[in-house]
Amino acid sequence: MTSGPAETARPADPADDESLADALGAVARELREKSAETLAPWDITPGHLRALRTLTRHGTMRLSELSDHLRIAPRTATEVADALQARDLVRRRADPADRRATLIEVTEHGATILTEIRAARGTEAGRVFGRLSSADRAELARILRQLRD
Repeated sequence: MTSGPAETARPADPADDESLADALGAVARELREKSAETLAPWDITPGHLRALRTLTRHGTMRLSELSDHLRIAPRTATEVADALQARDLVRRRADPADRRATLIEVTEHGATILTEIRAARGTEAGRVFGRLSSADRAELARILRQLRD
């Protein structure tokens, strides 16, 4: 007698969901900790990195646009921009279309630092995900994209 898919599928067990959530949380914590360690030499927070990556990806923008992209309050976007500008990672300039508005853009130094950070984070991610086979990494990436979307 052969068993079909319905016969082999296990019923959902709430304990499985909890352990899955716990495992995902533990890996996420490990990645956050490694990320913080990786960012420390540059004195950059994860929030600063998100802003730098957003500006690199989308280009020069107003601070209000940056706050929208990052889903943070405009005042917080100003504080992030201040911190990045103090490290010469971004610069502000007047918006030629509206002199009351300020544009923010990544400096050459900021682009260089972002490249260095990406390389260091890639190394750390490789250590974490290197425990998986390439097929498992591809499957995990597929599953995480599905959950994210």
